[in-house]
Amino acid sequence: MSDWLVLALAMAAACLVVLVVTLLRHRRAREDEDPTETPDVIEYMTMMIGVVYAIVLGLAIAGVWEARGAAQDQVQTEAQALHEISERVRVYPPDVRDRIRGDVDRYVHHVVTTEWKTMEERGRVTDEGGRLLDRVRRDVTDYEPKSDFEAQAYQPLLDQVTAADTARSARADSTGATMPGVVWFGLITGAVVTVGMIFALQIRRTARELLLAGLFSALIAFLLFLIWDFDSPYSRGMTASAEPFTALFPHLPG
Repeated sequence: MSDWLVLALAMAAACLVVLVVTLLRHRRAREDEDPTETPDVIEYMTMMIGVVYAIVLGLAIAGVWEARGAAQDQVQTEAQALHEISERVRVYPPDVRDRIRGDVDRYVHHVVTTEWKTMEERGRVTDEGGRLLDRVRRDVTDYEPKSDFEAQAYQPLLDQVTAADTARSARADSTGATMPGVVWFGLITGAVVTVGMIFALQIRRTARELLLAGLFSALIAFLLFLIWDFDSPYSRGMTASAEPFTALFPHLPG
């Protein structure tokens, strides 16, 4: 089931629940009930609950969006560091240069073709990816520069290896959901309370009121879906992509 279909069903279900509850409540209401006699305190509470919940939703959306942006930045940093390693080893002897470049290519190819799918499906990086990056590190650190020119390139290469390893560790930490379960409990409970307060205002069965109540419920369902979609940066909807790797290593098969 696609994410868009899930969104459509969630919004339709939210509207349907509001309409059904409203109709049932109207059918069971007393004949002398006056919907205009809503106490002022209930209107005030409804307004305050809506404002507080809107702030919470805004903070949650900002948090998951920031996490997704950070995940994409981590991918860019890792790919750029590996690209710098491939370029900077040109000052090394051909056999050393080719070995390092070959190991970098194998690591990038593994990330794009295998590890990315594992991140999407299982929420973790692969052990093989870690071994391939360790091989790149050994290639760089074990080589003893033979000239001052090679020695000048040695430390920057070590720095790029460290940057790639740090970015990979950050990527591994970001593969799962970013929102704690207790936050989701608060968001869902707040949605139920916020929508439930609609009925405290004694809405009637007019087309305008039913439309507004349905649209309000659908909007909350959409915002919750948006948070859920962004919550896992590598496995849902608008995910962080492996494009930086394919852009900097176009010679590798995708």
